Amino acid sequence: MKRTRKFALAVAAGAVTVGALVATPVLAAGPGGPGGCPWPQGQGQHSGRGHPDGYCMFFDRSIPKGTLTAEQKSTLAAAAEQEKMARDLYAAFADQYGLRFFDGIAAAEARHLTAVRTMLARYGASDPTEGKAAGEFASAPVRAAYDRLLAEGKNSAQAALTAGRRAEQARIDALRKALPGLTAPDVRQLYGNLLRAEHMHLTAFGRWTG
Repeated sequence: MKRTRKFALAVAAGAVTVGALVATPVLAAGPGGPGGCPWPQGQGQHSGRGHPDGYCMFFDRSIPKGTLTAEQKSTLAAAAEQEKMARDLYAAFADQYGLRFFDGIAAAEARHLTAVRTMLARYGASDPTEGKAAGEFASAPVRAAYDRLLAEGKNSAQAALTAGRRAEQARIDALRKALPGLTAPDVRQLYGNLLRAEHMHLTAFGRWTG
C-alpha cells in the first residue's frame, strides 16, 4: 500500500522517469550507434561513454561471425519480435499514462530491436518485424501475449508496471533458454547484453510493484 501511494504521488508530481529508476543500457549496432552513444576517441568499438544514462553497451563488430542452426536463427528472429513487443507495449503505456518512465524504456527497447535486426541481417535471416506497425506481429503467440499484457496494463498505471515486469521476466527466461548449445560468439555477446539490459529493467519495475 505504501509503495502504491508513493507511486501515485510520483506520477502526480511528474517525477517518474527512467533515469530516476535505472540506467538503461544502449545496444548499438555500429559506430555511433542508435541512441547517439559515440565511440570514445582512440578506443574503437569496445567501450562507450557520454550517453545521458551513463551506460553504453556495443555490438562489437570485431567479434567473428559464427554458425547458427536453423533453430537458432528462428530463436534470433523470435528475439526481434519479443523486443518489438516490449517497445510497442511500453510506448502504448506511455501514451496512456504520460509517464516518462515508459518513454525511456520504450526507447531502450527500440535500440535493442535495432541490435537484434543487425544480427539477423548479419546471418541472412529474415526479420519478422519488418514492415509491421505497432501492435502487429508475425507470431500469433507474441500477438496474444501483447494483447494480454496491454489489456492488463490499461486498468491503471500500477497495473501497467506489473505488466511490464512480467514482460521483462518472460524475455529473460527466453534469452536464458537460447544460450545452451549456442556457439556463435557474436550472438552470445548480443544475448548477454540483452540479458543485462532486461535485468536492469526488471529491477526498475520491481521497485514500484514490490
